[in-house]
Amino acid sequence: MGVLYIVPTPVGNMEDMTMRAIRILKEADLVLAEDTRTSGILLQHFDIHNHLVAHHKFNEHGTSAGIVERLKAGQTIALVSDAGTPGISDPGFFLAREAAKAGITVETLPGPTACIPALVDSGLPCDRFCFEGFLPQKKGRQTRIDQLRSETRTMVFYESPYRVVKLLTQLADAFGGDRQASVSREISKLHEETLRGTLSELVAHFNETAPRGEFVVVVAGCDRQGRKDPESAGEEDDKPGKVKLNRK
Repeated sequence: MGVLYIVPTPVGNMEDMTMRAIRILKEADLVLAEDTRTSGILLQHFDIHNHLVAHHKFNEHGTSAGIVERLKAGQTIALVSDAGTPGISDPGFFLAREAAKAGITVETLPGPTACIPALVDSGLPCDRFCFEGFLPQKKGRQTRIDQLRSETRTMVFYESPYRVVKLLTQLADAFGGDRQASVSREISKLHEETLRGTLSELVAHFNETAPRGEFVVVVAGCDRQGRKDPESAGEEDDKPGKVKLNRK
């Protein structure tokens, strides 16, 4: 039988594409793409001319069976999303599960994702963390936030620029405004930056500065460096009401 390759693609900088990912995409019999227009630009950049077929959250339940049959027939198929690792807040899980159930080898390449760089950049404990991705926009959103009140691990959220202030405000209301957090935006892109401070400070910052780009919000777990260190409260770089900015 064939092999299903899950291939991460750059979240910003094209130089983050691995040599192995390029080789797999060139050798695959078929490349499945979340958006063929976006992935077409990527493939053209790396001089890859394989056939692209759309595979996204709106059609994956209808197309996965046919893809599994092609894999059973011996084809090598690569799956990519618009950016990052398929299956991580992107289509990929359903097809990977169906292929595995059919006894097909599923191989995921290491590669770009926005989650890990933002977590490490945050300066918060990253030995244990939980990835929450995008919270529900409406139904179940507040319930999930309330469930995380006692979470001791560092928490990682994805959010759009249109809802990031809402997210930070809801987290501040649930966890307390003095909970330490970090906001990274435009990971691996020209205007990448990370801001660190309390949830209240970050809310104030983005109420004054319009959010732009794609965001990763990292929040300290309960009692895991979640509050300001009182010994550093008087330091110039940690004055109340200010956030620390790290622009790359």
